[in-house]
Amino acid sequence: MTSTIRVLASCATEAVASSSANNRTRVSCPVQLSASKKLSNGVSKNALRMAKRTPATVTRTFAAVAEAEANEMPTYADLDRLLEKYDFKFNVGDLVVGTVFSLEQRGAFVDIGSKAAAYVPMAELSLCTVDKVSDVLEVGSSREFMIINDTDAEGQLALSLRRIQIDLAWARVNQLMQEDVTIYGEVVTTNRGGVLCQVEGLRGFVPSSHITISTPREELIGVEIPLKLIEVDEERSRLVLSNKRAMAEENMQNFQVGDVVVGTVQSIQVYGAFVDIGGGMNGLLHISQISHERITAVENVLTVGDQLKVMILSQDKERGRLSLSTRKLEPTPGDMLRDPQLVFDKADEMASTFRERVAAAEAAARAEEGALFPSDDTPASSEA
Repeated sequence: MTSTIRVLASCATEAVASSSANNRTRVSCPVQLSASKKLSNGVSKNALRMAKRTPATVTRTFAAVAEAEANEMPTYADLDRLLEKYDFKFNVGDLVVGTVFSLEQRGAFVDIGSKAAAYVPMAELSLCTVDKVSDVLEVGSSREFMIINDTDAEGQLALSLRRIQIDLAWARVNQLMQEDVTIYGEVVTTNRGGVLCQVEGLRGFVPSSHITISTPREELIGVEIPLKLIEVDEERSRLVLSNKRAMAEENMQNFQVGDVVVGTVQSIQVYGAFVDIGGGMNGLLHISQISHERITAVENVLTVGDQLKVMILSQDKERGRLSLSTRKLEPTPGDMLRDPQLVFDKADEMASTFRERVAAAEAAARAEEGALFPSDDTPASSEA
């Protein structure tokens, strides 16, 4: 027994010297792993167990044994207690820093300071598709990993880089949604309800009602399209996007409030008509904005396919729509009912007159406000 412990202590000396030179090679120990005259079967099992430990654990344990032998004669029970003392406790979900010391075809072994080497399967190397383990990891590299499975029968932990990347991706898309920026996602597949796109390594769904691109769905696979995030729910792994909103924001830059544009009536509703004004944009011509005269039914005035000149009253970036008016373009009240062609012909002239009236009204309002609330730099009237 004593000779065996001395052999272990000798190994510890070599391990400490090797560690000081930053060399993480396994400790070579001349302990026999089979039953012999000097070692019992129990000793053999302990030696086998030691052989499966990671280099860092073996070094620490042997060094501790060597120190303990100077004071008293250690036993294998002492050795087991030392192994427990110098072993860290790990839980699923913990983030740990480890050093890769071996690559395999289907994964990599990592030293994180546990009793046994941890393992990263190939499926957990990245959010993206990986062809070879060496494309992501190399021997000697240190990375942060997440523990995803408890130890198996041999004390081995399962690690992941992919889970860390997933957490970062969700944080990123939440930030992008708050900033309401336009992003680009690659279409990876289609279904009856819409298309699936890859965004920041995550898969998001674009409903058919939020797609304005006229290209056939099958031809969109592999194509990057502009998108807006409209729902981000990490707990339900739900990511919903809109191509329609992204396109609307881009197209809205071409339209300003007060502009007169030509449009075609797309559909008739009880409350008004939707008008396509080109560039993937449509606007609502509300029943109250068709004419100065009272209208009881939109279909009595407009039909699908009618071409109109309309004025842009406001922009709704959230819904990607514009509010339109023909009422502001009537030369005289009720012309949209009596002579819609006259309204079409006089639209630009009437729009110019309307803008002049608006500018004059705004100037008058500013002047009145200045008279009621003079600024601090206005000179005070002198008293006689």
